[in-house]
Amino acid sequence: MSVRTVVLVDGEHYPPVVRAAIDDLRARGHDVVAAVVLGGTEKLRLGDHPDYGVAELVTDSDQITALRRAIEDFQPELVVDASCSPVVDSRSRMLLASHALARGVAYAGADFRFDPPPRPRLVTKPSVAVVATAKRSGKTALAGHLARVMSGQARPPVIVAMGRGGPEEPELIEVGHDLTPEALLRLAEDGRHAASDHFEDALMARVATIGTRRTGGGLAGAPLHSTFDRGVEIANQRPEGIVILEGSGAAVPPVHADATICVIPADADPEIVTGYLGPYTLLLADLVVVTLADEPLDRAAKALEDRIRELVPGTPLVRTTFRPYPLEPISGSSIFFATTAPPEVAGMLAAHLESEHGARVVGWSTNLADRTLLVEDLKAAEGAGVLVTELKAAAVDVATRVAAEAGMDVVYCDNRPVVTSGGAPVDDGSFDEHLLGVVDLAVQRFEPTPPRGS
Repeated sequence: MSVRTVVLVDGEHYPPVVRAAIDDLRARGHDVVAAVVLGGTEKLRLGDHPDYGVAELVTDSDQITALRRAIEDFQPELVVDASCSPVVDSRSRMLLASHALARGVAYAGADFRFDPPPRPRLVTKPSVAVVATAKRSGKTALAGHLARVMSGQARPPVIVAMGRGGPEEPELIEVGHDLTPEALLRLAEDGRHAASDHFEDALMARVATIGTRRTGGGLAGAPLHSTFDRGVEIANQRPEGIVILEGSGAAVPPVHADATICVIPADADPEIVTGYLGPYTLLLADLVVVTLADEPLDRAAKALEDRIRELVPGTPLVRTTFRPYPLEPISGSSIFFATTAPPEVAGMLAAHLESEHGARVVGWSTNLADRTLLVEDLKAAEGAGVLVTELKAAAVDVATRVAAEAGMDVVYCDNRPVVTSGGAPVDDGSFDEHLLGVVDLAVQRFEPTPPRGS
């Protein structure tokens, strides 16, 4: 069966040489429907129109625009890159590949091939994916906030989450499930990862949440193995009208989403976010949220934002930070605070707990993801009657256990997003409007899956 193919060519090769390569592709089963001219003129005669033996030549103001137009106009299954240096280099090739993959088209060259990660339409109701470019980006906190905003609009979702420490089989956590420190500690003592994302989502957002597991993550975010599809099957049977599909680290949920929110921490390496195949995830997004954009990281956030806007100029972008929100009153209490936040912002978070929640912070740790250092930090919690901790990493099996043994109360806290400007929080209500706009977009795009056999 022939493969509908678009070929990328350049003027640094003599046209007869390129034509011979295209003829060879045809002999190997490729239906070459167009050639995209990426640039270069050294091997082209002045004023000539090169004959590559294809009916359509595509040129434009830049390589990306030309490739996108060729994909839109000719609907290929495969892009074959027959160009080389100096017209393209490794960086520009990966960007071209990202654009092809984001449009569901495979991208191949002489010694490489990238296939779009499979994302089948398995969800039977509108869906919003919340994905990230890295671990510790605030993705779970954002998914939980989205769920609360939707519930406030009488549109409660069901969340399907996946994680490295997810349950062996998909696990439904209903609203009202016992997620007290004591209950979670019992799970940890049974060998469970009691701070897995689906527990955090269920506790913080108070919506039905399904936990799944995944292993590994490819260059374009595909997990090597996951139970996510089985979690979606459970969500499909639920009464909620919308599904939030939550990624894990840089892994993207391996199912089709009607709309996507991409979360990027302000301290992320711009070369990773906008280089290699990083653009693939950004190109999926209908909204980009830069997190941790407090004053210490404001300059980094601005530089990162500039790079992102160059890559996806039409995609809305919001800069935010997080503030801790204890799930129980802590006013008047002496507390020790445990977080995964960067050390440079932990002091501001502690100050927020004092100014907004009336606590007296006697110490804090930013080592919630490092069990050895966390134990050492907790030894400095003398004088604290309450441990206030995020529900992440070692929050249960180490922090909750040590606090319980020391006779301290345990209060879990949410991380709630706030829009920032110049590194300072700005509570103008616009962020929730952005989120609801993405939900509305998902509803508009949703296409019911035809029944099997139809």
